[in-house]
Amino acid sequence: MTIKLSDEARRLFNRPVFAILSTAGPNGAPQSSVIWVRTDGDDVLFSTIRGRLKARNMERNPKVSLCAYDPADPYVYVEIRGTVTMIEEGGVELIDELSRAYDGVPWTVRPHETRVVCRVTPTKVIEHVAPQSKQDHEA
Repeated sequence: MTIKLSDEARRLFNRPVFAILSTAGPNGAPQSSVIWVRTDGDDVLFSTIRGRLKARNMERNPKVSLCAYDPADPYVYVEIRGTVTMIEEGGVELIDELSRAYDGVPWTVRPHETRVVCRVTPTKVIEHVAPQSKQDHEA
């Protein structure tokens, strides 16, 4: 069952904020990477290169977690848990779009890399949007 993104989740994942992608390694240990993201409907998109550890992990086990926080208030965050699919079509275009949004410059294509579009379809969304106090987060 897929879940619709809330307005807060959509707002956060459409801003140029860094997200943390967590995948499971072959022995079940978590592996995390900082990535660029954007939404497409209720899905979250990012790009990676075939052969990288995170890509190999997602090929083996498509269950992932994405977490992003608001730089203006790091106690406001959204975690998306879901399944990922990967396709090569549009990989270079997506990384170029994200590079322009995050860095303000076009992406330099590296012909020896195979870029893929990773599409996370949410199965659970966890939000923390209205913190009461810093102490609430330390408990």
